[in-house]
Amino acid sequence: MRILLAEDDYVTRKFMIGFLSKYGECDVTVDGMEAVDAFMMTLEDEEPYDLVCLDIMMPVMDGYQALMGIRNLEKERGILEKDGVKIIMTTALNDEQNVKMAFDLGCTVYSGKPIDQDKFEQVLVKFGLI
Repeated sequence: MRILLAEDDYVTRKFMIGFLSKYGECDVTVDGMEAVDAFMMTLEDEEPYDLVCLDIMMPVMDGYQALMGIRNLEKERGILEKDGVKIIMTTALNDEQNVKMAFDLGCTVYSGKPIDQDKFEQVLVKFGLI
């Protein structure tokens, strides 16, 4: 599985890399703009990511903007939403407004921090990623 992690917090990034690396190759970016650029490059190389994990509160471009950017890149290439990359928002913002906004913009799953590894793994299984 090819994974992209966009996380600006060092401690969370280290934890997520250790956790996700068990399931596949994990590329890491520290802001949303880098995440969109990395996603675009994999589309151009025809080796797209299977999973993208986006933090919401990141510098340069936040997770919502990155989510919109990724979904727009898919639309430009004719990738249907059901066939698009699985995107998990990983954030400490667990209020109803943020959760609703993320789903409205096209996220697949919303995972609050701290990350519950068992639930996260269940999501990966549910979507056939592991």
